[in-house]
Amino acid sequence: MPPDHTLDWLAAAQGVLHNTTLGPRVEHRGRVETIGDGVAMISGLANVRLDEVLRFQGGQVGFARVLDRDLIGCVLLDAATDVEAGDAVFGTGEVVQVPVGETLLGRIVDPLGRPLDGKGAIEATTRLPIERPAPSIIERDLVTEPVQTGIVVMDTLFALGRGQRELIVGDHSTGKTTLAIDALIAQRNSDMICIYVAVGQKTSSVRRAIDALKAQGNFERCIVLVAGSASAPGLQWIAPYAGMTMAEYFRDKGQHALIVIDDLSKHAATHREIALLTRQSPGREAYPGDVFYIHARLLERAAKLSKDRGGGSLTALPIAETDSGNLSAYIPTNLISITDGQIVLDAALFHQGQKPAVDVGLSVSRVGGKTQAPGLRSAAGTLRLDYAQFLELEVFTRFGGMPEGRVRDQLKRGERIRAILRQPQHAPFRLGDEVALMLAVQSGLLDTLSLEAVAAFRAGLPAALDRDATEVLSTISETGEITEQTRKTLMAAGAQLAKSLLGGGGMKGKTDDAAAKTPGGTPGQ
Repeated sequence: MPPDHTLDWLAAAQGVLHNTTLGPRVEHRGRVETIGDGVAMISGLANVRLDEVLRFQGGQVGFARVLDRDLIGCVLLDAATDVEAGDAVFGTGEVVQVPVGETLLGRIVDPLGRPLDGKGAIEATTRLPIERPAPSIIERDLVTEPVQTGIVVMDTLFALGRGQRELIVGDHSTGKTTLAIDALIAQRNSDMICIYVAVGQKTSSVRRAIDALKAQGNFERCIVLVAGSASAPGLQWIAPYAGMTMAEYFRDKGQHALIVIDDLSKHAATHREIALLTRQSPGREAYPGDVFYIHARLLERAAKLSKDRGGGSLTALPIAETDSGNLSAYIPTNLISITDGQIVLDAALFHQGQKPAVDVGLSVSRVGGKTQAPGLRSAAGTLRLDYAQFLELEVFTRFGGMPEGRVRDQLKRGERIRAILRQPQHAPFRLGDEVALMLAVQSGLLDTLSLEAVAAFRAGLPAALDRDATEVLSTISETGEITEQTRKTLMAAGAQLAKSLLGGGGMKGKTDDAAAKTPGGTPGQ
């Protein structure tokens, strides 16, 4: 009588054989010739397609990136520590796919959709390829709806539209990620799904971003996709495409999504690394010739779909890093030419304490002006022109004497504009807050306040509006427009706050006059 464990093994083996269909099977098999730095050169797989998933005998997977006459360059998506020359490799006939759907919301995953948050497996019923064609022109619609980022300088000067691609670019440690995370946090009460893709970022940076989303945003409507600096180069390479596929699922259902890719400079460096390891010809700055195309085909997938396609939208905020403010470098210029505008962050402004450190002279939104909420556009008036004139006047007056008259008034107004454009991180404003803030500065209400009091005014305005203008805030949030009565209510609330900051005296006549002015007027003119 055989032992019990032998009987158990026989029973299990019989069960497997009973459920196995016998018959001929075609197997595409090759072998590893060389392996190193996450790239394997493989021979013997004559029928492999570009980007086909290959499976190694140890269970690791990769995808075919380069197809030469005799060798295939395979980029591994798992650790290569157990892969050796001579190992067997099998073709699968499939391309790289990721899970999509509502089950990913509130989760932290890697570029293959594998969970990283310890909350168990993701039960997704649908999987889609990471490489998908961008919507054609006939499938797209005009970008007309705003994305409220809650960032005053963006919403007032460089408004973002649903379906737009806006590049965030600047030197290292100038607040690029913070700006993008604040835009995601601002969607906590909107109908937009948020996707944050970290490419080559340090674990501590990713953790800070996740903590901010959990503490200030609505994390249950977010997907965080992480391919950190310690991840395999293949995972870092596919991460932006995987994130786009996850976001497109919601866009194609008629919903709205906002994706942040942090950052494409590191993605381009990974592409260069893989290209050099697979012996592709280097070009400018050692980048291969297709580095423009890999980002163009990625960002073209962000779009506002037509009504026939459901009317959904996918808005992209890619991030790029410059060296010493060099916007003319290869990757930044490529991305600027692909996107619909750029938010340029300046290191000098950042170190001066002007945060967000947006350079209003170099930044531009080529679409957003047509999507800006009507009420905010009306309240902001000539803000951008006034601020640009102030910056020029400020430079000239450094070399002269004390300015007088109209020039002094312009400088005073400009200093207050600059003060209200400062904003603490992870504290986005509501649309009504921004409208009230623009009305206050454009009407001259803040001209009598010191710069310290202006900062206190900006910080205390949301609470004052909650107390004195609750219905007006709801109306602006729903319609995006303001009426004359709405304007008066907001100005009255602002005037009351300004009066309290001055100690309650000597303000009434000034605030009444300011409330009666049309936004954009300059005192003394």
